[in-house]
Amino acid sequence: MGTHAFQAEVGRVLSLVINSLYSNKEIFLRELVSNASDALDKLRFRALTEPALLEGEPELVVRLRVEPEAKALVIEDTGIGMTEAELVENLGTVAKSGSAAFIEKLEAGAKKDVSIIGQFGVGFYSAYLVADRVEVVSRAAGSGAAWKWTSSGRDTFEVEPAERAKRGTEIRLFLKDEHAELLEPWRLRDLVRRYSDYVAYPIELETTAKDDDDEPEGDAPPKRETINRGRALWQRPKGEITDEQYEELYKHLTHDWEPPVARTHFRVEGTQEFVGLFWVPKNPPFDLDDPRKQRGVRLFVKRVLVMEDCEAILPQWLRFVRGLVDSDDLPLNVSRELLQESAALRTIKKQVTKRALDLLDELATDKPEDYKAVWSAFGRILKEGLAVDPEWKERIAKLSRWPSTYVPGDGPSDALVSLDEYVARMKDGQEAIYYVTGESREALSGSPHLEALQARGFEVLLMTDAVDTWAAEGIGEHGGKKLVNAMRADVKLPEDEDDTAKAAAKELEPLVAAAKKVLDGKVRDVAVSSRLRESPACLVLAGAAMPAHLEKLLARSGKEVPKGQRNLELNPTHPAVKALATLAAKDAADPKLADWVTLLYEQSLISEGSPVEDPNGFAKRVTALLVQAVS
Repeated sequence: MGTHAFQAEVGRVLSLVINSLYSNKEIFLRELVSNASDALDKLRFRALTEPALLEGEPELVVRLRVEPEAKALVIEDTGIGMTEAELVENLGTVAKSGSAAFIEKLEAGAKKDVSIIGQFGVGFYSAYLVADRVEVVSRAAGSGAAWKWTSSGRDTFEVEPAERAKRGTEIRLFLKDEHAELLEPWRLRDLVRRYSDYVAYPIELETTAKDDDDEPEGDAPPKRETINRGRALWQRPKGEITDEQYEELYKHLTHDWEPPVARTHFRVEGTQEFVGLFWVPKNPPFDLDDPRKQRGVRLFVKRVLVMEDCEAILPQWLRFVRGLVDSDDLPLNVSRELLQESAALRTIKKQVTKRALDLLDELATDKPEDYKAVWSAFGRILKEGLAVDPEWKERIAKLSRWPSTYVPGDGPSDALVSLDEYVARMKDGQEAIYYVTGESREALSGSPHLEALQARGFEVLLMTDAVDTWAAEGIGEHGGKKLVNAMRADVKLPEDEDDTAKAAAKELEPLVAAAKKVLDGKVRDVAVSSRLRESPACLVLAGAAMPAHLEKLLARSGKEVPKGQRNLELNPTHPAVKALATLAAKDAADPKLADWVTLLYEQSLISEGSPVEDPNGFAKRVTALLVQAVS
């Protein structure tokens, strides 16, 4: 016998599960039956190339039975089984990267929310919601040895040799007194039909004569009754499937215990025959943005699960959509390498992508508030497709939403705008869809780059996701109108210059020349601005320069990011700029002129969200200006 300490994180998880989570404890059975179903899936797949694994136990089944004297409930499967090392690894540690995040979320106040167990891959521990001791006896397929894992869910567990005639796993839950009703066959039938009817393998309930009121007592052998339909739910006609059954299948496949927002269930016939069933989740998983996380959908071939995360079925920019495909045309021995070359898979991917976008279109049209929540959770992922997938960019562009400077008369202040809505509201004389990019809506709403556009009554999209710069470039144009970044140096605004503005610009020529010398090496050019109305100056992006918020984001990720080129633009009508122009005309070498030009540049850095290069110098210049103003 070997006694092992739980991995530190598992100990904390178990403590939280046992002591803190108490809502809807009956879902433990769904989690354990789901694990049993997964073990059968793995055996079925391996048996395609290793048929000897099925010898001695050809049945693929989940069995439930009760042991009233011991107050124990047993969940058994004839699946792949576990070796001694796998028992220690799978049940004694949390190998998932999310274990720390799981604990953090629980300890932050979600202690009563049992629904987050499955999301973080610790579903086995839900057994301790109803049991104060758990025994697991398992024999791996192809092995002659069996092992028993035992724990009370505290600090340690024990692993020792055991006896088991055939492959598979048997979990014995020694129930707490308050959960004695789980020993009643009617209760188990009810839970399986409610939570696990979707499972594609038979779930058998083993009963004795004592369990059935209409049977005389005696020494009759146990009876086995199949208590689920045992047919892949997605292969049934849609009219026979309830919303609750769809929801339970979703929870089984995804371990997300929140109901999905929308679903689509379809059958494609013709050159390729397959069934697809997909859902849009309500909330993003905690690791959605983790590039190490391989995320895809389940691929079945003739009802056999051949791949759990088949990323070849959906494009990366739809990786938040969850579901499955069951094909009648792919080979059972399909591999990831074969999928890359498969014309059949490319056809399936195109059909599934279309159906997923159709589902989002339908949600946006019929349930705009639900779609707004989905966009908030997953919009930044969907927009990746605008930058990398020209084939679908028009579909994605119509689904895209952004905040803007438009203020609806009676609408919400956080309204999001589609490109179609923007184009429909465009002013006479407006030839482009204007946008700016930055860290937040609040930071952008006061940007100096908006001043001339807003003075003309032009709406501006406020793009705040890191992907937006590339997404907007990927769209290019929409509804015959080009997307134009109002922060770039080469932006062209409708001409409205009069003789006064031209004269003001001419007066700035000495200041522009002086500023170029002062800021040599800091900016690419200094020019007179036509986009400013209230601010004295601003920085605009020149060449291939990135917006400041992207430079900071890449720098935080550890990447070397050279500072992109900027132009400094001066507002010829601003009093401060006009005063500096007078000073430059008198004496371009005046040291004060260099200080005030540098201060305008530093102000513009702060306004765009960039750090000031010389904070001490900036503070001295501001102090000197303050002293001069008050004296």
